Amino acid sequence: MASQQNIISRSLPFAVYIVFLATSDYLANPLSTLGIDEKWLYAIKISAVTSLLIYFWHHYSELRVKPVIKHFLYAAIAGILVFLTWILPYPTWALLSKDTAAFNPMQGQNEVAVVMWLSIRLFGASLIVPVMEELFWRSFIMRWIDNKRFLSLPPEKVTTYALLASSCLFALEHQLWLAGLFAGLIYAWLYKSYKNLWIPIFAHGVTNGLLGVWVVYTGNWQYW
Repeated sequence: MASQQNIISRSLPFAVYIVFLATSDYLANPLSTLGIDEKWLYAIKISAVTSLLIYFWHHYSELRVKPVIKHFLYAAIAGILVFLTWILPYPTWALLSKDTAAFNPMQGQNEVAVVMWLSIRLFGASLIVPVMEELFWRSFIMRWIDNKRFLSLPPEKVTTYALLASSCLFALEHQLWLAGLFAGLIYAWLYKSYKNLWIPIFAHGVTNGLLGVWVVYTGNWQYW
């Protein structure tokens, strides 16, 4: 069995992120009574996750493996491909819910506040979330399905079952579950193929970064 510390260090940042997502509607009112706009809840959430990643950083042995530089090119291509599939029109059956209500940070905000919020949002989505999610889904869950001592299992030895199962679970985290499934399969394949977690992290970051820029440019805030 993997040590509790190895499991906690990869699970807790993700768990905190999910708790914030699940309770955001309940937290908005207490924040407003303190005079804090609800849009800053994301900054609080990403700060908490970042703090945990920094605290546990010395446990992430998989991030100390040196990547092959040319593999980042393949990761970039994969990230672009996932981004393009994410913005396709999807039928209602490909959505976990029909609720597409979204917070528009541009409404009723001064320019400085908007720039600050967008900067934090893009930073979190493209740099912090990919590290957090790949540590949890690909490094931990995907390998743990095959071997409870997951750190002892080389990524190239992951079975097709573990790759598919972890990708399906990853899909359920997203409202666009079909796009999430495709993304999960691509990121898992990158880890299995190139044997380095930085490769799917980079691809994930490219996807989220491009999606963030696209959201700001087009005003499709429901993707955030």
